Amino acid sequence: MSRIGDAPITIPNGVNIEITPSKVTATGPLGELTMEYLPKVKVEVVDNQVIVKRKHEDKFSKSLHGLTRSLINNMVIGVEKGWEKKLELVGVGYRANAAGEKLNLAVGYSHPVEITMPEGIKFAVTDNTKITLSGIDKIKVGQIAAKIRDVRPPEPYKGKGIRYTGEYIRRKAGKAGKVGAGAAK
Repeated sequence: MSRIGDAPITIPNGVNIEITPSKVTATGPLGELTMEYLPKVKVEVVDNQVIVKRKHEDKFSKSLHGLTRSLINNMVIGVEKGWEKKLELVGVGYRANAAGEKLNLAVGYSHPVEITMPEGIKFAVTDNTKITLSGIDKIKVGQIAAKIRDVRPPEPYKGKGIRYTGEYIRRKAGKAGKVGAGAAK
């Protein structure tokens, strides 16, 4: 039984949901998002709430039930409030700067790394080390944040790299922390 799929999605004021046999469109103050869903689930609007039901009881339908509900909920939140991810650069000489629709990163390589932002994603660089990504599509915001982080993931010895704000990096001791190193017998 899907507990997530059974929960109704309340439609906030200013957000409009249109449902066709294979698509859901959410329109709100920040924009419009469209998603196609499979015919194994049924989506309907009842009393200012979106209800997702499954048509069959097979395993695939059950898995689509919760997924479809979560994706529609993310669309509703995105067109109403938007999504945001924050990254920070940690390391001596690591910096970022914005150049139009491109983000230039200097993260210890012999060349600067240039990342072009996809359509619908806004970004801001503060203090040359903090990057804020925002947009209405949660998937796009998360994908571009992961792509930026993959340029220089944080390493476990000094913690240098690009990390999400608030991300915990498990640190290792290194050579000096080894017990019994260099002991003559």
